[in-house]
Amino acid sequence: MNRYDLAGRTAIVTGGAGGIGRAIASAFIASGAHVCLWDRNETALAAAVSDLGSAAEQRVLDITDAAAVEAAARDCHARWGRIDILVNNAGILGEVKPVWETDPENFRRVLEVNLFGAYLVTRAVVGLMRGQEARPMRGHVVNVASIQGKEGMPRAGAYSASKAGLIALTKTVAKETAEEAISVTCITPAAAETSMAKEITSERRAEILARIPMRRFVEVEEIARLVLWLSSDDCSFSTGGIFDISGGRATY
Repeated sequence: MNRYDLAGRTAIVTGGAGGIGRAIASAFIASGAHVCLWDRNETALAAAVSDLGSAAEQRVLDITDAAAVEAAARDCHARWGRIDILVNNAGILGEVKPVWETDPENFRRVLEVNLFGAYLVTRAVVGLMRGQEARPMRGHVVNVASIQGKEGMPRAGAYSASKAGLIALTKTVAKETAEEAISVTCITPAAAETSMAKEITSERRAEILARIPMRRFVEVEEIARLVLWLSSDDCSFSTGGIFDISGGRATY
């Protein structure tokens, strides 16, 4: 396994109380970074920080609240002096129904969390990153989208649309910051073994597995290793890239 030196670096991971967020935070901390986990779930957040140790801290936060996001970003930046890494990982699944059976409010909520929330966090943090000294980078942003954002998925209209939007947002912000030493990338994992995977039925799980040539879900540690590289100075000439980690489900 490759080793990265993130000593002295600071990172924000949204959705930090969940399996993917916690695995990413753990990889950052093992590489020397200090990490702040943002999540709405106060109980799970406290448990995650307790497991991760003194290099982790928490912020109970609704990322769809623009004022709260702005305040949280400013607080982190003021305390640390800079924010080196942002991982937009927070997300919800929503209903598993054909679009004509879906509840409009549920559809709206998925878009608000998965896309609008990521926009608000990116807006606040990248705005602060732009004023930082380049060392050699001013910052890295990694967005956790989904293979469903590339392919779509029956009975997952809101989730697929939100992740497709996050891919487009990645490309846009990357072009806007390309000359400012800020890397903005995106990963598109297949389904992972997380609490979200427990929300689906056994039939839905079998349907998803049938689409993955490797015939398994991705491990959260595998996702964390890709995010770790994308957040390191070794990733110095990749911006706007969409990095597949889908077991061969979509290789474009």
